[in-house]
Amino acid sequence: MQPTPPNDQPAPLLDSGRGGLPAEWAPRRGALRRPVARPRVSAYGGQPAGHRLFRQQLRLGRRGLAIGIDIGGTKVAAGVVDAGGHILREARRSTPGSDPRAVERVIVELVEELSAGARIRSVGIGAAGWMDLDGGTVLFSPHLAWRNEPLRENLQHLLRRPVMLVNDADAAAWAEWRFGAGQGQDRLVCITLGTGIGGAMVMDGHVERGRFGVAGEFGHQIIMPGGHRCECGNRGCWEQYASGNALGREARELALANSPVAQELLKAVDGSAERITGATVTELAIAGDAASRELLEDVGNWLGLGLANLAAALDPGKFVIGGGLCAAGELLVAPARKAFARNLTGRGFRPAADIDLAALGPNAGLIGAADLSRVRSRMHR
Repeated sequence: MQPTPPNDQPAPLLDSGRGGLPAEWAPRRGALRRPVARPRVSAYGGQPAGHRLFRQQLRLGRRGLAIGIDIGGTKVAAGVVDAGGHILREARRSTPGSDPRAVERVIVELVEELSAGARIRSVGIGAAGWMDLDGGTVLFSPHLAWRNEPLRENLQHLLRRPVMLVNDADAAAWAEWRFGAGQGQDRLVCITLGTGIGGAMVMDGHVERGRFGVAGEFGHQIIMPGGHRCECGNRGCWEQYASGNALGREARELALANSPVAQELLKAVDGSAERITGATVTELAIAGDAASRELLEDVGNWLGLGLANLAAALDPGKFVIGGGLCAAGELLVAPARKAFARNLTGRGFRPAADIDLAALGPNAGLIGAADLSRVRSRMHR
């Protein structure tokens, strides 16, 4: 890669003119590190672009700010994000039920609040669900009543600025590739471990969404035929064995069996086994409880097996693992690495992908949504 020309140096964050930032908008100290590598970049869903276009996008975007919005089942998180991936200002609201119009009003309120005093170039919105390939319509969202909803058109009319829709896992993967643990990777696969398993790919500088826009549903690869019933309707899906829900289910079964090794688990929930969750097990494992660590190791083994399957199909250079379950850190990832190495096709005769924890935490989705909207708006002006 060619060195960045001197005139590509970033503009001061606190520029007082041309729509610059109020002093109180300085990025949080230590929130993110600067990128150490600059792979090729293209718009969401597009094709790889050349180095010259990438540098042009960065140069144009450094003085431009974008707002990223991450819509979850219980909260809507938003932030002003600069071209270095720093969050300069944040705001949150409760998710207003499932009414699409109410959600639109909350988005407009957040954008108006965050854009006061600065020139916002674009808005990126990340949400669980399927978006069309153009990033204009929400085809289906499990948390909200969006069914073939032309959300981009609605919001661009209300906000008078470019808006982009993106799947939340895709947004988080893009953020990790641009600013986090996936920097410098030509083929990156991100896995999000929470209630289920989310997934996304950044390949040769673009988010790979497949032919119909629904790639990345890794959690629904069938890893145990005839196994546990999944919410998707199938049996034996990966997320039934390697997710936060799976961890909680196994712990509850252990406690309900009156196992002597489950005493700490029951003590943590005042004897009510039904209240044990994956977070309960993770907290106890970090505190040193042997049974909880064993349960996490089991989940890590299933995680590594699924990653080996993905490596056989996709051959990435790195897997980045994020999501709430990753609070367990190496208690989860270390057994996953061992299981991955044990089950990798061609092991011993081929390079193996690295497996690392995500770097950006719960803000990855809004950072990625903002940055994707900036890249796309710059390339289509």
